[in-house]
Amino acid sequence: MNRFHVIKTIQLIIFIALTVALLLVVFLNEDIYAMIASNGKVRFLAISLWVILGLSFVFLYYDFRSYSGLKRENAELDHAIYSDALTGIANRYSVDVYIGQFLNQPLPQDMGCVTIDIANLSEINQKKGHTGGDAAIQDFSELLTKSANGVCFIGRNGGNKFLAIFRECSEKRLDTFLDALRGNVEAYNQMHSDVPISYTTGKAFNEGEAVHTLTELVALSDRRAWKAIGEQSEK
Repeated sequence: MNRFHVIKTIQLIIFIALTVALLLVVFLNEDIYAMIASNGKVRFLAISLWVILGLSFVFLYYDFRSYSGLKRENAELDHAIYSDALTGIANRYSVDVYIGQFLNQPLPQDMGCVTIDIANLSEINQKKGHTGGDAAIQDFSELLTKSANGVCFIGRNGGNKFLAIFRECSEKRLDTFLDALRGNVEAYNQMHSDVPISYTTGKAFNEGEAVHTLTELVALSDRRAWKAIGEQSEK
């Protein structure tokens, strides 16, 4: 809950509390109640004040609801812009935005990157159709997210390509992620033995003077993933 939301909530609570307090004063104090009941001018004044209070409450409540609705719509818009429509994870635009944070900056020493490709997506499409291929992409994105366990940025970089970018990276962290992915995919394939998912990875981390920017690091991991696909095809 942000500051505006908190302030509006406090305003509503105070307004309701004051309104109840004033009503109690009017109805529990016999002199005030008799004055309002017997004097037309006082009654008109009291009714006018209650109407103003009521309208103020309506407008305050409307502002509160309008803000909540606007916040929800903005969240939905952000999700539509930054999330992949098929998988729900970060889309290619989000990947570009993430990488764009580091443009024209030296590569942080603790950054690592893994490119992951579904190697047999065309085979899945042939056997199951594009619907089956889309289902495989969805399932694989869930396996990636589960394997990452929140320790890295995960995005779909178009088609059958996914990207994992690590901050505060280490060889152990990369290997832990890859081992978890391998185990999750093997468990998935046991339940989908008719069309199992085959994937390749390209890892880039601690490359020394060979890589100077995050863009170069991502490109290197991508080349290694493609090389792994070629090697897998030759087997």
